[in-house]
Amino acid sequence: MLQINSSQRDGAVGPVPSSSELTVHVVYSLEGVAELEGDFARLQAVTGNTLPFALFEWQLAWCRHFRRQDPAVGDDPMFHVVRNREGDCVAIVPLILTRRRVGMLRIVSLGLLGADPAITEIRTSLVQPGYADSVAHALSASLPKDGEWDWIQWTGMCDEFCAALGRRRGLDWLPVPPSYVLDLPPSWDVFRAGLKRNIRESLRHCYNSLKRDGHSFVLDVAATPDSVHAALERLFVLHAQRAAMPGPIPHPNHFAAEGVRRFLHEVCGKLAARDIVRVFQLTIGGRVVASRIGFEVGDSLYLYYSGFDPEWSKYSVMTTTVAETIKYAIARGLQTVNLSPGNDVSKTRWNPREVPHQIAYEHSGRLRSRLVRYAYVKARSRSGFQGWLLNRVIPGRRHWD
Repeated sequence: MLQINSSQRDGAVGPVPSSSELTVHVVYSLEGVAELEGDFARLQAVTGNTLPFALFEWQLAWCRHFRRQDPAVGDDPMFHVVRNREGDCVAIVPLILTRRRVGMLRIVSLGLLGADPAITEIRTSLVQPGYADSVAHALSASLPKDGEWDWIQWTGMCDEFCAALGRRRGLDWLPVPPSYVLDLPPSWDVFRAGLKRNIRESLRHCYNSLKRDGHSFVLDVAATPDSVHAALERLFVLHAQRAAMPGPIPHPNHFAAEGVRRFLHEVCGKLAARDIVRVFQLTIGGRVVASRIGFEVGDSLYLYYSGFDPEWSKYSVMTTTVAETIKYAIARGLQTVNLSPGNDVSKTRWNPREVPHQIAYEHSGRLRSRLVRYAYVKARSRSGFQGWLLNRVIPGRRHWD
């Protein structure tokens, strides 16, 4: 069995003892992650990935902005880069190693990149089709079950790689909120005809109410780096206004922290230079009243966060924005629109296809690891006096300012 320790910096682990003859290269530094651009590009092409969160620009920017480096809590990349005998990259598993110190006690955990305040909505790996089982074998060889970590948080879709990883590592997968994906027909009329009556009536109201009151709208699409930068500033305002609206369902302001806004500006600027970002802006009388970020990755449009002006809520301007965005995607010849994770009516009303996601926690074989995992979860919950006390002594949550 192969074992990797922290002294092996950005080094090749060597041939994995399996028939596939794969090698695993583990990247422990920001500089090493920056050198993986070509490997990410190859996997993007062979996997057909449609998620912005698995792109090189997203993952490098995440490491730059969200990696903690302080005495109490520290993060380091632990990207597992798997290559075949020809040297081609067949998988990248972007793990982040987190060390927490409480006095003399050290707590070490692993998880896929994306431990942030719901900014990285889906945490995933990139694995070339046909390599799922051999990559899972290679990963299990480089991450022995009794390693220098206390637990690993695995996440992913219900796909071939997660199934293989579960078999190799004995994981018990638990469901988490799914994604909702629209499979697009060749025309808006065909799409609209397939909707349920209630959403068709809602759409009719959206358009007719604006027209009745003498309002006409334009859907502006910001796509260049400069226009995206300006559109994001307006979206931050609209998103905050939406979050401040009273109602039975809370809508957090995900961009309240300056650090998160800086991150999104950087990653969207990089992706806009590759013609991937779209900021859809519903404009009435020269004023943007609703906005939503989209990422056109492969043949799919991923719809990210949104915001709207409460003064225009009676016209359901966000529903109109989504409808116009779907029209845009159909006109572009895209195959799908991903409405993002979360089981709420704003997604399910469009009659989407459900894409399940799952999570599993793997403990090290040591009793100590199980105890510290329990203490950490209790501290995060802050439930009861015990949870409150543990939360005071165990560092866990990040500061995003």
